Amino acid sequence: MTDITRAARRWLAQDPDPVTRAELEELLAREAEGDEAASADLADRFGARLAFGTAGLRGRLGAGSNRMNRVLVMQAAAGLAAFLLERPGPDGPPTVVIGYDGRRNSDVFARDSAEVFAGAGVRAILLPRLLPTPVLAFAVRHLGADAGVMVTASHNPPADNGYKVYLGGPDDGAQIVPPVDAEIAAHIQQVADAGDVGSLPRSSDYEVAGEDVVEAYIDATAAVAPAPAAADGMTWVYTAMHGVGWETLSRILERAGYPAPALVTAQTQPDGTFPTVAFPNPEEPGAMDLAFETAREVGADFILANDPDADRLAVAVPDADAPGGWRKLTGNEIGLLLGWRAAKRAADAGLGAEASLACSLVSSPGLAVVAERYGLSSYATLTGFKWISRAPGIVYGFEEALGYLVNPETVRDKDGISAAIAMLGLIAEARASGGDANSLLARFQDEFGFFDSGQVALRVEDVSIIGRIMASLRSSPPQAVGGVAVERIDDLLDGVDGLPPGDVLRLWLADGSRVIVRPSGTEPKVKVYLDVRGESAADARARLVAVEAGARELLARG
Repeated sequence: MTDITRAARRWLAQDPDPVTRAELEELLAREAEGDEAASADLADRFGARLAFGTAGLRGRLGAGSNRMNRVLVMQAAAGLAAFLLERPGPDGPPTVVIGYDGRRNSDVFARDSAEVFAGAGVRAILLPRLLPTPVLAFAVRHLGADAGVMVTASHNPPADNGYKVYLGGPDDGAQIVPPVDAEIAAHIQQVADAGDVGSLPRSSDYEVAGEDVVEAYIDATAAVAPAPAAADGMTWVYTAMHGVGWETLSRILERAGYPAPALVTAQTQPDGTFPTVAFPNPEEPGAMDLAFETAREVGADFILANDPDADRLAVAVPDADAPGGWRKLTGNEIGLLLGWRAAKRAADAGLGAEASLACSLVSSPGLAVVAERYGLSSYATLTGFKWISRAPGIVYGFEEALGYLVNPETVRDKDGISAAIAMLGLIAEARASGGDANSLLARFQDEFGFFDSGQVALRVEDVSIIGRIMASLRSSPPQAVGGVAVERIDDLLDGVDGLPPGDVLRLWLADGSRVIVRPSGTEPKVKVYLDVRGESAADARARLVAVEAGARELLARG
């Protein structure tokens, strides 16, 4: 019997889930008959362990230590409980609040976690039903919890699920960062090494949060941008992308006074199988096709979309030159518009350099230009809101992957619902002066210049390719990208500009363009982020096209 087979049998002995037990029993039976495909599958499932890091856990559902399942989740909950119980607290046992979305097994994983937390002596509070990730992030602060867990894989493929951890207290409801992730991971490993989640103490003595928690989030988010009179008559489309956003957003729209949208009805209700999209991410090609179709039918002025757990926001506008007459704004375009909104409000409130705008280092450098114009500070952080949210004095933060933090006093994380309300307010203000969503972009360019951005990504089956690409770029740095000379390369493995070390290369080109290469933190991808600034929109677009071609050559090094 191989080590892999022994590990699989040990796992089987402790697995409480009949679905994954049957899955594993079938694989073991096939392996015993000499099925090489079954052996390879078992090796993939048990040859590694799904790593717990700053993104928590995220991976494919299924049996095995390298999959998301009830055994792994219970180990994670027990490890997190042990970590929290080691931290001193003046008010009795630590408190953890747990939320979950509409993905497969999210509710099961959340209840398993609540029972394991309660069995360990931690006060566990389960949110009352499936809800958006921002509601959980809000609840950590609202309830004064020591930690929060959200069961979600956000916009990942339908077969995935995940386990995201937040910390209260001094962390103010932000996601975990090093060294805490490693400390929690060590506790989880100790539980895993003990080898039997069936021996973990469990208790049904956990609390279920009242509706008042959700109401408090709705009130706070409606206050982000109460509807002005110009909002009357707006015609717009909304899609929840088969996720959990609509039920909460609909109540906020009513409270804030905005007209109801035309819904993409096939995508309105939560459905973890995501039947109308190949990939439930508004950024992906085809994901918003039904929204475009609905917008054409109703003559909409604009489209808003959340991803499945509603922590991201996409925006689309009419564009006669785009296929189908609609164009998705880039994450940078949305981020700069919302950053402009935040900067004006900070300046109107008399805030100066003690207030800041922040974005990830792969997001548009245009945000720093906006901050400087209004006398605010600006920060570029490592990718992820665990870093963005910790920027000193933050009043607004964003990352180009459709994430926006518009209300840091309420949610210390990206929030696609509050961002939707802020965008509705911005468009309504434009309408008051005879404009629309498209004119907002033109006004921004008139004020701050012509920024353009793009992204090239390579998805791989063999993750070793990612390491080869990064190693090649370090050992043999490119002299030019897209015909433009490389003036400087920052290797963030060494730590640059006060940033923590990261596997990121930042290339500065002679014409002021910027190229950033990094492995994705959540998917088997290498991403290249491109930013240019031109003398006009056409000039910026031409520069971007040239740099994109060069970026594809960089990825061919794998």
